[in-house]
Amino acid sequence: MIDARRVQRTFGDGFVADAVVNLQEAWMRHADTILDDDALVAAVYEALGRRHPKSRTRGRRAAPAEMVLRLLVLKHLRNWSYAILEREVRANLVYRDFTRIGGGKVPDAKTMGRWGVAVGPAVVEALHSRLIAIAQQQHVVEGRKMRVDTTVVETNIHYPTDSSLLGDGVRVLTRTMKQVTAIAGQVGARLRDRRRSVTRRLWEIGRIARSKGAPRQEKLTRAYQQLIASTSRVVGQAKRFSQEIAAGVKRTADVLHQAALEGLRRELETFVPRVQQVMRQTRARILGGDTHVADKLLSLFEPSTEVIRKGKAGKPNEFGKMVKFQEAEHQIITAYVVYDTRPSDSDLLIPALDVQARTLGRVPRFVAGDAAFYSGANETAAHAKGVTRVCIPNRSTKSAERKREQKKRWFKNGQKWRTGCEGRISVVKRRHGLNRCRYKGDDGMKRWVGLGVVADNLINMGRVLATRAET
Repeated sequence: MIDARRVQRTFGDGFVADAVVNLQEAWMRHADTILDDDALVAAVYEALGRRHPKSRTRGRRAAPAEMVLRLLVLKHLRNWSYAILEREVRANLVYRDFTRIGGGKVPDAKTMGRWGVAVGPAVVEALHSRLIAIAQQQHVVEGRKMRVDTTVVETNIHYPTDSSLLGDGVRVLTRTMKQVTAIAGQVGARLRDRRRSVTRRLWEIGRIARSKGAPRQEKLTRAYQQLIASTSRVVGQAKRFSQEIAAGVKRTADVLHQAALEGLRRELETFVPRVQQVMRQTRARILGGDTHVADKLLSLFEPSTEVIRKGKAGKPNEFGKMVKFQEAEHQIITAYVVYDTRPSDSDLLIPALDVQARTLGRVPRFVAGDAAFYSGANETAAHAKGVTRVCIPNRSTKSAERKREQKKRWFKNGQKWRTGCEGRISVVKRRHGLNRCRYKGDDGMKRWVGLGVVADNLINMGRVLATRAET
Protein backbone atom coordinates (compact mmCIF):
# COMPACT_ATOMS: atom_id res chain seq x y z
CA MET A 1 0.00 0.00 0.00
CA ILE A 2 1.35 3.42 -0.99
CA ASP A 3 0.57 6.71 0.72
CA ALA A 4 1.36 10.19 -0.53
CA ARG A 5 2.57 11.31 2.90
CA ARG A 6 3.30 9.70 6.24
CA VAL A 7 0.05 9.07 8.07
CA GLN A 8 1.49 8.08 11.44
CA ARG A 9 4.26 9.74 13.41
CA THR A 10 6.46 8.12 16.05
CA PHE A 11 8.01 9.35 19.28
CA GLY A 12 11.39 9.48 17.57
CA ASP A 13 10.13 11.96 14.96
CA GLY A 14 9.65 14.68 17.55
CA PHE A 15 13.08 14.00 19.04
CA VAL A 16 14.74 14.28 15.61
CA ALA A 17 12.85 17.48 14.73
CA ASP A 18 13.88 19.13 18.01
CA ALA A 19 17.49 18.00 17.68
CA VAL A 20 18.05 19.52 14.22
CA VAL A 21 16.63 22.98 14.88
CA ASN A 22 19.00 25.55 13.30
CA LEU A 23 21.34 22.80 12.06
CA GLN A 24 20.13 22.83 8.44
CA GLU A 25 21.87 25.00 5.90
CA ALA A 26 19.92 28.13 5.00
CA TRP A 27 19.06 26.95 1.48
CA MET A 28 18.00 23.54 2.77
CA ARG A 29 15.23 25.03 4.91
CA HIS A 30 13.68 26.69 1.85
CA ALA A 31 14.24 23.58 -0.29
CA ASP A 32 12.42 21.59 2.39
CA THR A 33 9.42 23.89 2.04
CA ILE A 34 9.49 23.66 -1.77
CA LEU A 35 9.49 19.84 -1.66
CA ASP A 36 6.29 19.92 0.40
CA ASP A 37 4.42 21.00 -2.74
CA ASP A 38 1.43 18.72 -3.39
CA ALA A 39 2.04 18.53 -7.16
CA LEU A 40 5.62 17.26 -6.67
CA VAL A 41 4.48 14.58 -4.23
CA ALA A 42 1.54 13.61 -6.46
CA ALA A 43 3.81 13.04 -9.47
CA VAL A 44 5.93 10.55 -7.52
CA TYR A 45 2.82 8.95 -5.97
CA GLU A 46 1.34 8.27 -9.43
CA ALA A 47 4.64 6.81 -10.65
CA LEU A 48 4.88 4.43 -7.70
CA GLY A 49 1.24 3.45 -8.15
CA ARG A 50 1.92 2.26 -11.71
CA ARG A 51 4.42 -0.38 -10.60
CA HIS A 52 1.62 -2.88 -9.84
CA PRO A 53 -2.11 -2.73 -10.65
CA LYS A 54 -3.37 -2.49 -7.05
CA SER A 55 -0.31 -1.27 -5.21
CA ARG A 56 -2.17 1.80 -3.93
CA THR A 57 -4.66 -0.22 -1.90
CA ARG A 58 -3.18 -3.66 -1.21
CA GLY A 59 -0.11 -5.07 0.47
CA ARG A 60 1.85 -3.90 3.46
CA ARG A 61 2.38 -0.18 3.87
CA ALA A 62 5.33 1.01 1.78
CA ALA A 63 7.40 4.18 2.01
CA PRO A 64 5.25 7.25 1.25
CA ALA A 65 5.79 9.21 -1.96
CA GLU A 66 7.17 12.28 -0.17
CA MET A 67 9.92 10.15 1.39
CA VAL A 68 10.80 8.61 -1.99
CA LEU A 69 10.97 12.06 -3.60
CA ARG A 70 13.21 13.49 -0.90
CA LEU A 71 15.56 10.49 -0.83
CA LEU A 72 16.07 10.63 -4.60
CA VAL A 73 16.62 14.39 -4.50
CA LEU A 74 19.10 14.09 -1.60
CA LYS A 75 21.03 11.40 -3.48
CA HIS A 76 21.59 13.76 -6.39
CA LEU A 77 22.09 16.81 -4.19
CA ARG A 78 25.15 15.11 -2.71
CA ASN A 79 26.07 12.89 -5.69
CA TRP A 80 25.97 9.71 -3.61
CA SER A 81 25.38 6.12 -4.53
CA TYR A 82 22.34 4.38 -3.06
CA ALA A 83 24.58 2.57 -0.57
CA ILE A 84 26.14 5.82 0.65
CA LEU A 85 22.69 7.43 0.75
CA GLU A 86 21.42 4.68 3.06
CA ARG A 87 24.46 4.99 5.34
CA GLU A 88 24.41 8.79 5.57
CA VAL A 89 20.68 9.07 6.23
CA ARG A 90 20.87 6.42 8.96
CA ALA A 91 23.67 8.34 10.73
CA ASN A 92 22.57 11.97 10.24
CA LEU A 93 19.59 13.50 12.04
CA VAL A 94 19.41 16.46 9.62
CA TYR A 95 18.98 14.09 6.68
CA ARG A 96 16.43 12.01 8.61
CA ASP A 97 14.37 15.14 9.16
CA PHE A 98 14.82 16.37 5.59
CA THR A 99 13.71 13.05 4.06
CA ARG A 100 10.74 12.71 6.49
CA ILE A 101 12.09 9.42 7.85
CA GLY A 102 12.43 10.83 11.34
CA GLY A 103 12.90 8.06 13.88
CA GLY A 104 11.78 5.35 11.45
CA LYS A 105 13.77 2.68 9.63
CA VAL A 106 15.84 3.81 6.66
CA PRO A 107 15.04 1.83 3.47
CA ASP A 108 17.90 -0.27 2.12
CA ALA A 109 19.86 0.65 -0.98
CA LYS A 110 18.26 -1.96 -3.27
CA THR A 111 14.77 -0.74 -2.43
CA MET A 112 15.73 2.85 -3.19
CA GLY A 113 17.25 1.71 -6.49
CA ARG A 114 13.91 0.19 -7.50
CA TRP A 115 12.20 3.48 -6.66
CA GLY A 116 14.65 5.29 -8.91
CA VAL A 117 13.73 3.06 -11.85
CA ALA A 118 9.99 3.52 -11.14
CA VAL A 119 10.38 7.30 -11.22
CA GLY A 120 11.14 7.40 -14.95
CA PRO A 121 12.36 10.25 -17.17
CA ALA A 122 8.83 11.53 -17.86
CA VAL A 123 8.18 11.89 -14.13
CA VAL A 124 11.51 13.65 -13.63
CA GLU A 125 10.60 16.11 -16.41
CA ALA A 126 7.27 16.75 -14.66
CA LEU A 127 9.11 17.41 -11.38
CA HIS A 128 11.42 19.86 -13.12
CA SER A 129 8.53 21.66 -14.82
CA ARG A 130 6.70 22.04 -11.51
CA LEU A 131 9.88 23.32 -9.86
CA ILE A 132 10.25 26.02 -12.53
CA ALA A 133 6.60 26.99 -12.01
CA ILE A 134 7.28 27.39 -8.28
CA ALA A 135 10.37 29.49 -9.05
CA GLN A 136 8.26 31.74 -11.26
CA GLN A 137 5.54 32.07 -8.62
CA GLN A 138 8.13 33.12 -6.04
CA HIS A 139 9.73 35.56 -8.52
CA VAL A 140 13.05 33.72 -8.55
CA VAL A 141 12.75 33.46 -12.35
CA GLU A 142 11.22 36.15 -14.57
CA GLY A 143 12.38 34.97 -18.00
CA ARG A 144 13.74 38.31 -19.22
CA LYS A 145 17.17 36.80 -19.94
CA MET A 146 18.30 33.47 -21.35
CA ARG A 147 21.66 31.84 -21.95
CA VAL A 148 22.15 28.47 -23.61
CA ASP A 149 25.00 26.00 -23.97
CA THR A 150 25.65 22.32 -24.65
CA THR A 151 27.88 19.73 -23.02
CA VAL A 152 28.53 15.99 -23.03
CA VAL A 153 27.44 13.65 -20.24
CA GLU A 154 29.51 10.52 -20.62
CA THR A 155 28.11 7.02 -20.30
CA ASN A 156 29.70 4.67 -17.79
CA ILE A 157 31.93 2.73 -20.21
CA HIS A 158 35.64 2.02 -20.57
CA TYR A 159 37.63 3.54 -23.43
CA PRO A 160 36.37 1.70 -26.52
CA THR A 161 39.08 -0.10 -28.47
CA ASP A 162 38.36 -2.86 -30.98
CA SER A 163 40.24 -5.48 -28.97
CA SER A 164 38.59 -4.61 -25.65
CA LEU A 165 35.12 -4.72 -27.24
CA LEU A 166 35.82 -8.15 -28.70
CA GLY A 167 37.11 -9.27 -25.29
CA ASP A 168 33.90 -7.98 -23.67
CA GLY A 169 31.83 -9.95 -26.19
CA VAL A 170 33.67 -13.22 -25.55
CA ARG A 171 33.43 -12.73 -21.78
CA VAL A 172 29.68 -11.99 -21.77
CA LEU A 173 28.70 -14.75 -24.20
CA THR A 174 30.84 -17.36 -22.44
CA ARG A 175 29.46 -16.38 -19.03
CA THR A 176 25.89 -16.67 -20.30
CA MET A 177 26.53 -20.07 -21.90
CA LYS A 178 28.07 -21.34 -18.66
CA GLN A 179 24.90 -20.31 -16.83
CA VAL A 180 22.83 -22.19 -19.43
CA THR A 181 24.97 -25.30 -18.93
CA ALA A 182 24.62 -25.08 -15.16
CA ILE A 183 20.83 -25.13 -15.49
CA ALA A 184 20.27 -27.50 -18.45
CA GLY A 185 23.28 -29.80 -17.96
CA GLN A 186 25.59 -31.28 -20.59
CA VAL A 187 23.05 -31.80 -23.36
CA GLY A 188 23.25 -30.63 -26.96
CA ALA A 189 26.18 -28.42 -27.93
CA ARG A 190 29.08 -28.48 -25.47
CA LEU A 191 30.69 -25.27 -24.28
CA ARG A 192 34.34 -24.69 -25.05
CA ASP A 193 35.76 -21.87 -22.93
CA ARG A 194 38.06 -19.74 -25.10
CA ARG A 195 38.51 -16.88 -22.64
CA ARG A 196 42.10 -17.83 -21.81
CA SER A 197 43.32 -17.75 -25.42
CA VAL A 198 41.35 -14.54 -26.07
CA THR A 199 42.96 -12.89 -23.04
CA ARG A 200 46.38 -13.81 -24.38
CA ARG A 201 45.52 -12.20 -27.73
CA LEU A 202 44.41 -9.05 -25.90
CA TRP A 203 47.71 -8.82 -24.01
CA GLU A 204 49.61 -9.45 -27.25
CA ILE A 205 47.71 -6.70 -29.10
CA GLY A 206 48.43 -4.31 -26.24
CA ARG A 207 52.17 -5.03 -26.36
CA ILE A 208 52.30 -4.68 -30.14
CA ALA A 209 50.32 -1.42 -30.08
CA ARG A 210 52.88 0.09 -27.67
CA SER A 211 55.88 -1.06 -29.70
CA LYS A 212 57.63 0.71 -32.56
CA GLY A 213 59.21 -0.47 -35.75
CA ALA A 214 58.41 -1.53 -39.29
CA PRO A 215 56.79 -4.95 -38.61
CA ARG A 216 54.40 -3.47 -36.02
CA GLN A 217 51.37 -3.19 -38.33
CA GLU A 218 51.90 -6.67 -39.77
CA LYS A 219 52.06 -8.22 -36.29
CA LEU A 220 49.01 -6.23 -35.20
CA THR A 221 46.99 -7.40 -38.19
CA ARG A 222 47.91 -11.05 -37.56
CA ALA A 223 46.99 -10.81 -33.86
CA TYR A 224 43.64 -9.20 -34.69
CA GLN A 225 42.90 -11.92 -37.25
CA GLN A 226 43.43 -14.56 -34.55
CA LEU A 227 41.27 -12.61 -32.09
CA ILE A 228 38.45 -12.23 -34.62
CA ALA A 229 38.64 -15.97 -35.45
CA SER A 230 38.32 -16.92 -31.76
CA THR A 231 35.45 -14.47 -31.27
CA SER A 232 33.68 -15.86 -34.33
CA ARG A 233 33.80 -19.39 -32.87
CA VAL A 234 32.33 -18.13 -29.58
CA VAL A 235 29.54 -16.37 -31.50
CA GLY A 236 28.80 -19.61 -33.37
CA GLN A 237 28.52 -21.48 -30.08
CA ALA A 238 26.20 -18.82 -28.67
CA LYS A 239 23.92 -19.13 -31.71
CA ARG A 240 23.70 -22.91 -31.27
CA PHE A 241 22.92 -22.54 -27.56
CA SER A 242 20.14 -20.08 -28.34
CA GLN A 243 18.66 -22.34 -31.03
CA GLU A 244 18.75 -25.39 -28.74
CA ILE A 245 16.99 -23.54 -25.94
CA ALA A 246 14.28 -22.45 -28.38
CA ALA A 247 13.95 -26.01 -29.77
CA GLY A 248 13.74 -27.55 -26.31
CA VAL A 249 17.03 -29.47 -26.51
CA LYS A 250 18.38 -27.52 -23.55
CA ARG A 251 15.56 -27.50 -21.04
CA THR A 252 14.66 -28.33 -17.46
CA ALA A 253 11.58 -29.63 -15.66
CA ASP A 254 11.65 -26.86 -13.08
CA VAL A 255 9.37 -23.97 -14.11
CA LEU A 256 11.52 -21.25 -12.53
CA HIS A 257 14.71 -22.66 -14.04
CA GLN A 258 13.03 -22.87 -17.45
CA ALA A 259 12.07 -19.20 -17.16
CA ALA A 260 15.70 -18.43 -16.33
CA LEU A 261 16.76 -20.32 -19.46
CA GLU A 262 14.43 -18.22 -21.58
CA GLY A 263 15.92 -15.09 -20.06
CA LEU A 264 19.42 -16.31 -20.88
CA ARG A 265 18.32 -17.06 -24.45
CA ARG A 266 17.07 -13.47 -24.81
CA GLU A 267 20.40 -12.25 -23.45
CA LEU A 268 22.27 -14.29 -26.06
CA GLU A 269 20.01 -12.96 -28.82
CA THR A 270 20.72 -9.42 -27.61
CA PHE A 271 24.50 -9.63 -27.44
CA VAL A 272 25.26 -11.85 -30.46
CA PRO A 273 24.30 -9.14 -33.03
CA ARG A 274 26.30 -6.55 -31.08
CA VAL A 275 29.40 -8.73 -31.04
CA GLN A 276 28.96 -9.39 -34.78
CA GLN A 277 28.80 -5.63 -35.38
CA VAL A 278 32.05 -5.18 -33.43
CA MET A 279 33.65 -7.89 -35.57
CA ARG A 280 32.53 -6.11 -38.76
CA GLN A 281 33.87 -2.73 -37.70
CA THR A 282 37.15 -4.32 -36.53
CA ARG A 283 37.64 -6.00 -39.91
CA ALA A 284 36.86 -2.71 -41.67
CA ARG A 285 39.42 -0.78 -39.61
CA ILE A 286 42.25 -3.31 -39.27
CA LEU A 287 41.97 -5.14 -42.58
CA GLY A 288 40.32 -2.47 -44.75
CA GLY A 289 41.79 0.70 -43.26
CA ASP A 290 38.35 2.32 -42.88
CA THR A 291 38.33 4.40 -39.68
CA HIS A 292 34.91 5.98 -40.32
CA VAL A 293 32.53 3.04 -40.01
CA ALA A 294 28.88 4.11 -39.99
CA ASP A 295 26.95 3.51 -36.74
CA LYS A 296 30.07 2.41 -34.91
CA LEU A 297 29.32 0.50 -31.70
CA LEU A 298 31.30 1.90 -28.76
CA SER A 299 29.98 -0.34 -25.99
CA LEU A 300 28.16 -3.66 -25.81
CA PHE A 301 26.29 -2.48 -22.71
CA GLU A 302 25.48 1.10 -23.76
CA PRO A 303 24.95 0.68 -27.52
CA SER A 304 23.53 4.19 -28.03
CA THR A 305 26.78 5.86 -26.89
CA GLU A 306 28.15 8.40 -29.37
CA VAL A 307 31.67 9.70 -29.86
CA ILE A 308 31.46 13.50 -29.59
CA ARG A 309 34.26 15.94 -30.35
CA LYS A 310 33.89 19.33 -28.67
CA GLY A 311 37.35 20.67 -29.50
CA LYS A 312 38.84 20.15 -26.02
CA ALA A 313 42.62 19.82 -25.98
CA GLY A 314 42.67 17.62 -22.87
CA LYS A 315 39.80 15.38 -24.01
CA PRO A 316 39.37 15.44 -27.79
CA ASN A 317 36.88 12.53 -27.78
CA GLU A 318 34.03 12.14 -25.32
CA PHE A 319 31.76 9.09 -25.23
CA GLY A 320 28.20 9.76 -24.17
CA LYS A 321 25.24 11.96 -25.05
CA MET A 322 24.87 15.62 -25.98
CA VAL A 323 22.88 17.64 -23.43
CA LYS A 324 21.55 21.20 -23.79
CA PHE A 325 21.02 23.50 -20.81
CA GLN A 326 19.27 26.85 -20.91
CA GLU A 327 19.24 29.21 -17.96
CA ALA A 328 17.37 32.29 -16.83
CA GLU A 329 18.00 34.62 -13.90
CA HIS A 330 19.67 33.41 -10.67
CA GLN A 331 21.33 30.49 -12.48
CA ILE A 332 18.08 28.52 -12.70
CA ILE A 333 18.11 25.88 -15.45
CA THR A 334 14.70 26.34 -17.05
CA ALA A 335 15.05 23.52 -19.60
CA TYR A 336 17.32 20.61 -20.44
CA VAL A 337 17.33 18.15 -23.34
CA VAL A 338 19.24 14.86 -23.77
CA TYR A 339 19.61 14.28 -27.52
CA ASP A 340 19.46 10.81 -29.06
CA THR A 341 21.91 11.90 -31.78
CA ARG A 342 24.15 14.92 -31.68
CA PRO A 343 22.61 17.98 -33.40
CA SER A 344 24.34 21.13 -34.59
CA ASP A 345 24.36 23.86 -31.95
CA SER A 346 23.07 26.39 -34.49
CA ASP A 347 19.86 24.35 -34.84
CA LEU A 348 19.07 24.62 -31.11
CA LEU A 349 18.64 28.36 -30.53
CA ILE A 350 15.14 28.92 -31.92
CA PRO A 351 13.68 25.75 -30.30
CA ALA A 352 15.19 26.98 -27.00
CA LEU A 353 13.31 30.29 -27.39
CA ASP A 354 10.08 28.39 -28.05
CA VAL A 355 10.61 26.28 -24.92
CA GLN A 356 11.25 29.41 -22.86
CA ALA A 357 8.04 30.99 -24.17
CA ARG A 358 5.99 27.87 -23.31
CA THR A 359 7.59 27.40 -19.90
CA LEU A 360 7.62 30.97 -18.61
CA GLY A 361 4.97 32.54 -20.83
CA ARG A 362 7.28 35.13 -22.35
CA VAL A 363 10.09 35.46 -24.88
CA PRO A 364 13.32 36.72 -23.29
CA ARG A 365 14.44 40.22 -24.14
CA PHE A 366 18.11 39.18 -24.05
CA VAL A 367 19.63 35.94 -25.39
CA ALA A 368 23.29 34.90 -25.10
CA GLY A 369 25.22 31.96 -26.46
CA ASP A 370 28.64 31.07 -27.81
CA ALA A 371 29.69 31.32 -31.45
CA ALA A 372 28.47 27.80 -32.26
CA PHE A 373 24.86 29.04 -31.95
CA TYR A 374 25.31 31.86 -34.46
CA SER A 375 23.74 32.05 -37.88
CA GLY A 376 22.18 34.95 -39.72
CA ALA A 377 18.88 33.08 -39.91
CA ASN A 378 18.92 32.48 -36.13
CA GLU A 379 19.50 36.16 -35.40
CA THR A 380 16.72 37.24 -37.74
CA ALA A 381 14.26 34.66 -36.36
CA ALA A 382 15.08 35.63 -32.77
CA HIS A 383 14.38 39.31 -33.45
CA ALA A 384 11.14 38.33 -35.19
CA LYS A 385 10.03 36.46 -32.05
CA GLY A 386 10.52 39.58 -29.95
CA VAL A 387 14.09 39.27 -28.66
CA THR A 388 15.58 42.75 -28.31
CA ARG A 389 19.26 41.84 -28.08
CA VAL A 390 20.90 38.70 -29.43
CA CYS A 391 24.38 38.38 -27.92
CA ILE A 392 25.93 35.61 -30.02
CA PRO A 393 29.30 36.38 -31.64
CA ASN A 394 30.08 35.79 -35.30
CA ARG A 395 33.76 34.84 -35.30
CA SER A 396 34.12 34.64 -39.08
CA THR A 397 32.50 37.95 -39.99
CA LYS A 398 34.27 40.36 -42.33
CA SER A 399 31.71 43.11 -41.88
CA ALA A 400 33.13 46.23 -40.22
CA GLU A 401 29.67 47.10 -38.89
CA ARG A 402 29.30 43.66 -37.29
CA LYS A 403 32.73 43.95 -35.70
CA ARG A 404 31.82 47.35 -34.24
CA GLU A 405 28.56 45.90 -32.88
CA GLN A 406 30.43 43.09 -31.13
CA LYS A 407 32.76 45.63 -29.47
CA LYS A 408 29.94 47.58 -27.83
CA ARG A 409 29.62 47.52 -24.07
CA TRP A 410 26.27 45.71 -23.98
CA PHE A 411 27.63 42.93 -26.18
CA LYS A 412 30.78 42.46 -24.09
CA ASN A 413 28.78 42.49 -20.86
CA GLY A 414 26.39 39.97 -22.38
CA GLN A 415 29.24 37.63 -23.26
CA LYS A 416 30.58 37.95 -19.71
CA TRP A 417 27.18 36.88 -18.43
CA ARG A 418 27.10 34.05 -20.96
CA THR A 419 30.29 32.53 -19.53
CA GLY A 420 28.27 31.81 -16.38
CA CYS A 421 26.69 28.96 -18.34
CA GLU A 422 30.14 27.34 -18.54
CA GLY A 423 30.39 27.68 -14.78
CA ARG A 424 26.93 26.17 -14.30
CA ILE A 425 27.92 23.16 -16.42
CA SER A 426 31.08 22.75 -14.36
CA VAL A 427 29.08 22.89 -11.11
CA VAL A 428 26.47 20.32 -12.14
CA LYS A 429 29.24 18.00 -13.26
CA ARG A 430 31.30 18.32 -10.09
CA ARG A 431 28.55 18.72 -7.50
CA HIS A 432 25.82 16.52 -8.98
CA GLY A 433 27.80 13.97 -11.00
CA LEU A 434 26.78 14.97 -14.52
CA ASN A 435 30.30 14.30 -15.77
CA ARG A 436 29.39 10.59 -16.02
CA CYS A 437 26.01 8.90 -15.91
CA ARG A 438 25.81 6.00 -13.44
CA TYR A 439 22.37 4.80 -14.56
CA LYS A 440 21.92 2.37 -17.45
CA GLY A 441 20.30 2.89 -20.83
CA ASP A 442 18.77 5.92 -22.52
CA ASP A 443 16.08 6.27 -19.85
CA GLY A 444 18.77 6.09 -17.19
CA MET A 445 20.68 8.91 -18.86
CA LYS A 446 17.58 11.11 -18.92
CA ARG A 447 16.79 10.33 -15.27
CA TRP A 448 20.38 11.04 -14.23
CA VAL A 449 20.52 14.41 -16.02
CA GLY A 450 17.01 15.42 -14.93
CA LEU A 451 17.54 14.65 -11.25
CA GLY A 452 20.87 16.46 -11.33
CA VAL A 453 19.17 19.54 -12.77
CA VAL A 454 16.37 19.34 -10.19
CA ALA A 455 18.94 19.12 -7.38
CA ASP A 456 20.92 22.10 -8.69
CA ASN A 457 17.79 24.22 -9.11
CA LEU A 458 16.71 23.41 -5.56
CA ILE A 459 20.01 24.66 -4.17
CA ASN A 460 19.92 27.87 -6.24
CA MET A 461 16.27 28.58 -5.41
CA GLY A 462 16.94 27.96 -1.74
CA ARG A 463 19.89 30.34 -1.74
CA VAL A 464 17.93 33.12 -3.44
CA LEU A 465 15.03 32.77 -1.00
CA ALA A 466 17.40 32.60 1.98
CA THR A 467 19.14 35.81 0.87
CA ARG A 468 15.77 37.56 0.53
CA ALA A 469 14.73 36.44 4.00
CA GLU A 470 17.87 37.92 5.50
CA THR A 471 17.43 41.36 3.87
